[in-house]
Amino acid sequence: MSINLDELLKTVDDEQSFIGFIEALGMDFAEERLLEETSPSSPYGPGALGWENGSIDNFLDAAAAWATASSRSSLVSASRSNVWQRCAAILLAGKFYE
Repeated sequence: MSINLDELLKTVDDEQSFIGFIEALGMDFAEERLLEETSPSSPYGPGALGWENGSIDNFLDAAAAWATASSRSSLVSASRSNVWQRCAAILLAGKFYE
């Protein structure tokens, strides 16, 4: 039962929905770990649910790198009015950004 994190991200607009997003992100990671135990993905690509960063240090480094890179784009200006959604997007990027 995979959660569509991209769709959930669109609904983040306050502290409560941000907390829900964090919970869903954690569940997504836990689900991928279970899938990887039974059927490991190639070590040269993302995991079953798209996780590129499987440790907290790699996850946080990727999230910070994406935040820095994306802060230069016009996409961020639209999200500045919704700081909760911006924070959720930064965390989501930790999943896939390398």
